[in-house]
Formats: sequence, C-alpha cells, structure tokens
Amino acid sequence: QVHLVESGGGLVQTGGSLKLSCVASRAFGTYGMAWFRQAPGKEREFVAAIRWSGFNTYYRDSVKGRFTISGDNAKTTVYLQMNSLKPEDTAIYYCADSKWGTGWPRGEYDYWGQGTQVTVSS
Repeated sequence: QVHLVESGGGLVQTGGSLKLSCVASRAFGTYGMAWFRQAPGKEREFVAAIRWSGFNTYYRDSVKGRFTISGDNAKTTVYLQMNSLKPEDTAIYYCADSKWGTGWPRGEYDYWGQGTQVTVSS
C-alpha cells in the first residue's frame, strides 16, 4: 500500500513564500510525482510535476517563474517551493504519484495524499 503525506501548508501574506513537502511510502519506483490544487468551488487543477527520469519538470503557466518543483535522489520525496504567492494561489494542495506516466504530466495519477491547506491573504 502506498501512502503520500504532505506538509508545509499554512497562512502567508501576498508576496510571501511557502515550501510544501510530500513523502511517498512505497517499495517500488514510479514514473513521477506532481502537485495539484483545488480552490473552493473550483475543480482540481494541475500545478507542477517532476519526471524521475532526468528530473524533468513541468508547470502550469500561472505559476511559472514563481513555483519550483524538486525531488530527492531516492525519488520518494517531492517539494514545491512557492514564492511571490498571490491570493489566487489559495487552495488545498495535493501530492500525487504516477506509477506509469499515463497521460503525463496532467493525466492519470495512481496515488494521492490527503492535501495541505495554503492560504494567501491580501
């Protein structure tokens, strides 16, 4: 069984920074990991992803230049450094793990964390 545990969320003012972490407990490798978010009343959306082969990264346009996704060499932990935060970044942030890379990077993910709340005040 795979467990993903996120941490690092919180309340921050506009322009501030937060760093999210997600640790995957599993005994096998995966294709890559990603962060999604869901704001109140909105659908869940892709934020960023990292493919373990080559540690290639992918971002949604609205976070490019502000957010950075990274991972550890064990390929079980992924981070999301968020800078220059805006009120529209307020959401629950979910970590996801893709075993096979189906529809990569916005496609199917096999495992999900419980989420961590990020609130950006204006």
